Amino acid sequence: MSFYSEAMLPFFMSRACGTETYVELRKKIVPLATGKVLEVGMGSGANLSLYDPERVDFVWGLEPSQGMRKQARENVAQSPVEVRWLELPGEKISLDDCSVDTVLLTYTLCSIGDWRLALEQMYRVLKPGGKLLFCEHGIAPEPSVQKWQERLTPAWKKMAGGCHLNRPIPSYLEEAGFVVDAMETFYMENFPRIVGYIYLGQASKRS
Repeated sequence: MSFYSEAMLPFFMSRACGTETYVELRKKIVPLATGKVLEVGMGSGANLSLYDPERVDFVWGLEPSQGMRKQARENVAQSPVEVRWLELPGEKISLDDCSVDTVLLTYTLCSIGDWRLALEQMYRVLKPGGKLLFCEHGIAPEPSVQKWQERLTPAWKKMAGGCHLNRPIPSYLEEAGFVVDAMETFYMENFPRIVGYIYLGQASKRS
């Protein structure tokens, strides 16, 4: 791993994704988690203070970046819920089938290399009746915005840890077998449209 990806990028990403706008969106989704939780792409642990300890047994924090896990130390130390690290990428979830009550994705699916395999793994470990909670940015509905998202993604992902501006989040979830049960879509305030189109909601396993 390069110095940029393991030292500089985690610092910048934890600051960028910890702004008030991002936090307010996290507050809409994280408290819905229950039981045994798998947070994919835990990063700096920005969600930890938002879990309801009365509803959550513990959190498996899946985060492959050593730099991000270092950034998370303070948040983990102050966490109201127990954290069990999984130092693996999203494509390699080392948990048993049907062992998770809630999967949480916040600003993560944009940067997973093999999104299809990662979502298949999340589907595998999620219990029947469990839920996948998501707050992700992705492809915008307007063709004029989409055009720039497509143009800028190759350069953007090199600078932003593999982040894609143009991923169709609901389509990806449905291709992996999930059913989107509820979803809001909107642009974040005071953000460029190419990076600020949000998909926020929950999905479940197809019955």
